[in-house]
Amino acid sequence: MASSPDTSSLDRDTRSIIVLNRFGLGARPGDREAVARDPVGALRAEIDDPATPLMDGATLLTGRAAYRSEYLTQKALRAARERPAPVMIDGMAPLRPPESPAGPTYQAEVEARFASACAAPVGFVERLVAFWSNHFAISADKGGQVKVMAGAYEREAIRPHVLGRFQDMLDAVSKHPAMLLYLDNNVSAGPKSAFGQRSGRGLNENLAREILELHTLGVDGGYGQADVTAFANILTGWTVRSGDKAPDEALGRFAFEAGRHEPGDHEVLGRRYGQAGLAQGEGVLADIARHPATARHIARKLAAHMVSDTPPPDLVARLETRFRETDGDLRALAQVLIEAPDCWQMKAQKMRSPWDWMVAMARGAGTRPPTQLLLRSLRALGHGPWEVPAPKGYPDDTANWLSPDGLDTRLDIANEFGRGLVLDDPPARALDLLGPRLDAQTRQAVMRAESRPQAFALLVLSPPFLWR
Repeated sequence: MASSPDTSSLDRDTRSIIVLNRFGLGARPGDREAVARDPVGALRAEIDDPATPLMDGATLLTGRAAYRSEYLTQKALRAARERPAPVMIDGMAPLRPPESPAGPTYQAEVEARFASACAAPVGFVERLVAFWSNHFAISADKGGQVKVMAGAYEREAIRPHVLGRFQDMLDAVSKHPAMLLYLDNNVSAGPKSAFGQRSGRGLNENLAREILELHTLGVDGGYGQADVTAFANILTGWTVRSGDKAPDEALGRFAFEAGRHEPGDHEVLGRRYGQAGLAQGEGVLADIARHPATARHIARKLAAHMVSDTPPPDLVARLETRFRETDGDLRALAQVLIEAPDCWQMKAQKMRSPWDWMVAMARGAGTRPPTQLLLRSLRALGHGPWEVPAPKGYPDDTANWLSPDGLDTRLDIANEFGRGLVLDDPPARALDLLGPRLDAQTRQAVMRAESRPQAFALLVLSPPFLWR
């Protein structure tokens, strides 16, 4: 049975604002009063029933359907380029070539993700989804199939496991076509494999390296270059079904191609793997998911995300221990965060990332910005959804977002968003959203604003709103 954190020294308003801002994604009008009745219960309710609506009336493509749509479009475009230039017949314009579905599909996924974050009662689980999605990052900036599958990747490989076992999420991520394409494992071939010897193509170490360095053990996790190469050999054959010869129902699915797989036994981290085919790679994933270095790496990263860029050693130790005791049960780690005294300190030590700030702003306003404003704003702040600059994901430290240029950009965004709002009583809204965190300076700035849109901008740019 889960224990309750000792919050006896905190009044109910303080507990509610900690729940909504440190654990969650910010208060909506009326949320603070509702959460104050049972702050810890509000958190536990989310991890007991994490379902949130994705987007009203929207039909989002599966990863395979998105891949297939993009593949067929690109195939048609290639065919169009190879045909003679079209001519006008009887005054009718020639047929236009098909357009890639990547842009509209990506936009629909962003809308759905943002809608989920805004609709969540607290947003604790949505924060965990975003954390793990950034931990196992892919980048839509690669374009093509990766862009069109970016949202489906998060929905298929991250969300189902966000309160499950780390090993299951690792397995799902490592086999998802978006990850295989992003890190080029689909073109990797064992030098001694039948395909490698026939084609002259060789090994690609991207996926193996990022799994060890970023996803599991960490850069100081005790592996070496020989481990990376051996693991990369083991992962040869992990690919995506593609090409005109692939059956329609298999197009865009994960596949293991034995003809690309490097034959023989391979040694990773001092352990020899002699299984046949796919089972060899699955064996490595299972072992590194349980490795002590993985527990330590995940614990440090999660504690830093929730509390401070310099995470409290006691919290890191508790997370690491629970990870090892429960075989990587992520629900158990979420429970550690709920119980940890460090998470219930009133002092705010983390600045909201651009995504979290946009969500908090929309939740506080009670309305979502137009999608084009949302995308334009996030890109201006260097935080486009699934558009990370590198496999390590977006930085999670405050210093990366705390810059004069970044704050100026946030001010411009807040002003633009605020012009479309109707707020009856900005000072009352400030108190409703921030409660005991509303300081005299922020209250005065909101009250003295020349207009209600300006009052809203000053509110969402204030330290009590920016910091969690």
